[in-house]
Amino acid sequence: MTPSNPIRIAPSLLAADFLHLGDEIAAVERGGADRLHLDVMDGVFVPNITFGMPVIRAARKAATLPLEAHLMITAPDRYIEAVAEAGADTILIQIEAATHLDRALNQIKQAGKRAGLVLNPATPLDSLSEIVELLDVLLLMTVNPGFGGQRLIGYTLEKVRRARELLNRRNPECDLEVDGGIDVNTIASAAAAGANVFVAGTAVFAAQGGAASGIAALLEAARSAR
Repeated sequence: MTPSNPIRIAPSLLAADFLHLGDEIAAVERGGADRLHLDVMDGVFVPNITFGMPVIRAARKAATLPLEAHLMITAPDRYIEAVAEAGADTILIQIEAATHLDRALNQIKQAGKRAGLVLNPATPLDSLSEIVELLDVLLLMTVNPGFGGQRLIGYTLEKVRRARELLNRRNPECDLEVDGGIDVNTIASAAAAGANVFVAGTAVFAAQGGAASGIAALLEAARSAR
């Protein structure tokens, strides 16, 4: 991990109150979030359906922070241009859903966006071997994707450690992000394993004392593990 990979919190808008989305975004921006995470689900690649371009555009209007769109959808290359135009600054695609990874990652970069790849818990790191240098973000799912509020899967922490070793060798500037079951009780272990960006939903938006309190607690726990 390099000094350019500091600890960052990315609140997941999936856990926000959509009746007051602008207020929720403002609260996490004031509270010390680094970026906003949007889970786009199609009900095919994962069993849940969430939101699409209208919500990304609405978040872009409300937010000053960067937006990262996590495309949990089949054939994500079909929507890269639309997601970029809607206002995402980082576009994350699932390695299990993209047939032509090199093409899709370069399509994201050609749109002027940061390119990220997401691996599900059981997907091996070996699948990155040919394209790891293309990544701005590597996101490891620490739960099976599709729903918020799940518990972190323990064996994924060893995968995070091995991913950090891989990135240190071949792409040290790449952010290593984790998503799933991140709260004040699990974030330290993920940080110690080498992650530097943490997607958190209920730990932020349902925190006692509000979003700022939740973010502060997460940052303190993660930094203590360094």
